[in-house]
Amino acid sequence: MAALSELLGDLVADVDGLFLFTPSSSHYEQFAETDVPTVVIAPENTVEAETFVELPLQFQNVKDRIRFGVEGAMEQSIVEAGDTIACNVGIFGGDPDSLVRVRVEENMRSGIYDLFANSRADPGVIRDVFEVAIELGKKGQKGEPVGALFIVGDAGKVMNKSRPLSYNPFEKSHVYVGDPIVNVMLKEFSRLDGAFVISDSGKIVSAYRYLEPSAEGVDIPKGLGARHMAGGAITRDTNATAIVLSESDGLVRAFKGGKMILEIDPEAY
Repeated sequence: MAALSELLGDLVADVDGLFLFTPSSSHYEQFAETDVPTVVIAPENTVEAETFVELPLQFQNVKDRIRFGVEGAMEQSIVEAGDTIACNVGIFGGDPDSLVRVRVEENMRSGIYDLFANSRADPGVIRDVFEVAIELGKKGQKGEPVGALFIVGDAGKVMNKSRPLSYNPFEKSHVYVGDPIVNVMLKEFSRLDGAFVISDSGKIVSAYRYLEPSAEGVDIPKGLGARHMAGGAITRDTNATAIVLSESDGLVRAFKGGKMILEIDPEAY
């Protein structure tokens, strides 16, 4: 009869690295001298690891947490497609308590890490807006496909470079994205023209905004329409991030610095 340790040994056999997700100092010290490179993935490098990837959000979904950490490591050239890594991650709280074997694939480089880690707005705000767009892409509005444009961060400058198309229902309110009731409101208002403007902290500043910057110098793929062009242009002229849901193909795209950095099919997310 085979020992359990022998059977589970396949999980770590021939791995190219060990990823420790938010370890304590004592947990990290147990693995710091292993025979494979050790990478710490956490909000802060409190254990002073030599190789570190910032995790700006503590994703509750373990798959998302691992995917985000792997993409961050790819962005820093710590791992590459074809590598196999062992991910030591916590599911039940406290130190990492579970081990997942992951093969790194090129399609893991989706742009999500850059979207969350390098945007001006709070990462939690980016996540909440992104999730609204994803849900709209999956379910639409009353069963029909819908498009939407969310401009997140640098709200003052965005407001100065846009004009109202109609009455702003959020003008005298203090509501924030991420609140379930507010998210329902965003989905309802998405049927109407114009962009949502959201502050760095997640406050809904306005709906129904017409974005006025010119399209000159904006780098977007051919075939995308005015909503994407407007989102790309406003990110060229401000420090905002644009998250765009396409009504025609149902994909969610993100723009920063006038360029598209992310394209995701909501059904595959």
